[in-house]
Amino acid sequence: MIRVLIADDHALMRDGLRHILEKATGFHVVGEAADGIAALHLARSTPAQVMLLDLSLPGRNGLEILRMLKSENHPVRVIMLTMHAEHQYAERAFKCGVRGYLTKECAVAELITAITKVAGGGLYLSSTMAERLACNMNRSTEALPHEQLSDREFDVFRRLVNGESTSEIANGLSISSKTVSTYKTRIHQKMQMNSDAALVRYAVVNDLCNAFCERA
Repeated sequence: MIRVLIADDHALMRDGLRHILEKATGFHVVGEAADGIAALHLARSTPAQVMLLDLSLPGRNGLEILRMLKSENHPVRVIMLTMHAEHQYAERAFKCGVRGYLTKECAVAELITAITKVAGGGLYLSSTMAERLACNMNRSTEALPHEQLSDREFDVFRRLVNGESTSEIANGLSISSKTVSTYKTRIHQKMQMNSDAALVRYAVVNDLCNAFCERA
């Protein structure tokens, strides 16, 4: 029996995943969390082989949780289950220690396959995402400005490009507006851009804007 944890801020998503796994053979959902802080506590306190982790969680995002679990040598194997199909997120997730990466549009059979493979010690990446990552590896090795951002800065950058206000970003990440403003300043400095409009233009030129907006 594969013990599974689910961390997603949408109750319908958690209910749907639990229902899918309860109907399948060999899976047992042993815990759920609705935000980043609760997800981290759940992973530390509830023994399980696999955790299905949403990327965009309030409090702490999925990448931050991954880094913390990796630094603690935690045995749970994490599958990122997210709306973000951009290779930039997948690259960051695997660098943080994720064992599988799926979008929420995946078929039930693929989800079951991924959990089973990861629980057995393997890695799972859809063929489409693998192709995107392979194509990206063939480009210049020089880092682009947005690749220099930390995981939290990248999340704030994505939300800025998607048109969210400072207060909306603060609410979405469960942080203060002052903290969001600090992140914005760091983003402008690291990417050497002096306005949010410049960030949007950068996202358009680098084919990031459409992907961000489609999956907001």
